[in-house]
Amino acid sequence: MLGAWLMLLLAIVTEVAATSMLPRADGFRAPGWTALVLAGYAVSIWLLTLVVQHIPVSVTYAVWSGVGTAGIAIVGVLLLGEGMDWVKGAALSMIIAGVVVLNLHSAT
Repeated sequence: MLGAWLMLLLAIVTEVAATSMLPRADGFRAPGWTALVLAGYAVSIWLLTLVVQHIPVSVTYAVWSGVGTAGIAIVGVLLLGEGMDWVKGAALSMIIAGVVVLNLHSAT
């Protein structure tokens, strides 16, 4: 089961990396960046197909999308020059709290 969670973490990191490359893909007009974005998404989805063999799909997708959303927001602020205010911070906190509650609930 630990292996499935590590695969899920790798799927999230891969998806966040691919998403962070989207501005460089220039509306899919930059072939190299476009290929990296599409390959990143393909690898992330492939990893998810492996994860759902061990973790329920509802939990897998909620964690993947929630942590991925929070992750790309943090990458946006730290690396892509996006702003952070209290509303964005509160929203990210609620996403993370939701993922934690879902995981605690699914463990019972």
